[in-house]
Amino acid sequence: MVLHFREATSVYRQTMPYVLLQFGIGVAFALIGVVYLSLITWLGITFFMGGGGLGLLIVAGVMLFGLASFAYVWRLIQQHFLYMVKTGHIAVIAHIVDKGEVPDNQIKYGMKQVGDYFVSATGLWAVSMLVDAVIKQFNNSVARVEAMIPLPIPQQLQTLITIVQKSIVLAARYLDNAILAYMFVDRNENRWRSARDGLVLYGKTWKMVLGSTLLIVLGMYVLSFVLLSMLAPVAVAIDFLPGSLQIISWVFVAGMVAVVHTGVVKPWVKTVVVTTFLIEQRDETPDSETMAWLEENSEKFSELMAKAENDEPISEEQSDAGHTPETPDPAD
Repeated sequence: MVLHFREATSVYRQTMPYVLLQFGIGVAFALIGVVYLSLITWLGITFFMGGGGLGLLIVAGVMLFGLASFAYVWRLIQQHFLYMVKTGHIAVIAHIVDKGEVPDNQIKYGMKQVGDYFVSATGLWAVSMLVDAVIKQFNNSVARVEAMIPLPIPQQLQTLITIVQKSIVLAARYLDNAILAYMFVDRNENRWRSARDGLVLYGKTWKMVLGSTLLIVLGMYVLSFVLLSMLAPVAVAIDFLPGSLQIISWVFVAGMVAVVHTGVVKPWVKTVVVTTFLIEQRDETPDSETMAWLEENSEKFSELMAKAENDEPISEEQSDAGHTPETPDPAD
């Protein structure tokens, strides 16, 4: 397995304006979230904490309401604005990998590429959701760890197999980014056909692309453990604070960890996945045999094929894939 971490890291550094933009947006909303949730928590504790067990339930309910309402607003902002920003980053990554040069004013360039090619956030969202559905169905059918191991699996290894299988599901959430990147390189006016060809090329390179993505995801598990370990001294310090300040402090710490994870680590993971796919597919071409194989392993691919044949306008499409791609993480 040839990994492309060095090339991807170089691309990541060259797209630092986009990384910093996403990180800055994440910090801003994290701070807003901390202030909002802290205020909600303070109000709940101030007005209801003296009511015994019922008071605790009310405070917990107020906190849950605050968290749910903020997550809902954050999700809407992601779908209608931040996903355009993140896809602009993908467009710049694709340009650097394909052309070997960094575009001038890359933030403006990336956003223009997204607007020109996908017309609207609705069109981009429709394509991404259907591509995401195809990848998940394909991976669920083909990339099953138990099926790839020819020998009986000891009971002691079942937990490890489960972790790896769940990691594959998590890794798939980054792969629609790779298909979008291919579409920016392909520039086919029939967007659905471009997405179809990108998926076919993924079908021909899935072992390499998914394998490297899986390694990164497993590495993220390790990084999460390290970050949690580093919080031990923070936990000791917070333990000396009054009860209400402890809750607010933990909200702040959790927000900052989430921002670092999603504003720094995730863009690097995305860059590695996109770079790996664009490099690996260079010597491949879409073919009917792989298309037929994809249709066998994903009914959603047949839906995408029909859209490609009819050249349906993406700006009017509403996806019914039933699940969302990478974007809806509250801290992403």
